[in-house]
Amino acid sequence: MASKRKVIIVTDGDKVAKRTVEVAAKNIGARCISCSWGNPTRLAGEQLVEQITRAAHDPVVVMLDDKGIQGEGAGEVALRYICEHSDIDVLGVVAVASNTEGVEGISVDESVDNHGLILNGPVNKNGFCCIDGSTELHGDTVEVLRELQIPVIVGIGDIGKMCGFDDAQYGAPITTKALQEVLNRSGYLGKNFSE
Repeated sequence: MASKRKVIIVTDGDKVAKRTVEVAAKNIGARCISCSWGNPTRLAGEQLVEQITRAAHDPVVVMLDDKGIQGEGAGEVALRYICEHSDIDVLGVVAVASNTEGVEGISVDESVDNHGLILNGPVNKNGFCCIDGSTELHGDTVEVLRELQIPVIVGIGDIGKMCGFDDAQYGAPITTKALQEVLNRSGYLGKNFSE
């Protein structure tokens, strides 16, 4: 029996995120599904699973984005499909903060701030620790995570931006660290998942 594909989901998909996630995925030895980019997500969950199963190796990084749509937009519909698919093992999600109004937040296991520090709580869009007392990360493609069994959720600011600290030109250090934290916390590193 074929083993399930190991996937990390990133809840951002604009052009800046695409370049940044491609660099960060390469930095950790993962495969990025570049065609998953879009603001909002353009491919359906079925199409994305097909791309995931064709990837050369694990882990596979997929981008999903709702473009600020309230309710369950295209990114969240695809995210739900991927997470519930029998051939996919979601290692974790890099949950991206945004300034979208009227969205419910989610609890995160940890966040990576715009200096690469690990925080116990959420960050805002610019990658700063939330100082308003909020205990949840707010983003436009994260509400559906409340209903899914996600083993690891790592919060992060706006990918590729965060006051320039995560620029792809400089190696996408913050996104790289967030992806690495998903791998570390999921137990993926050091285990043989090919069996």
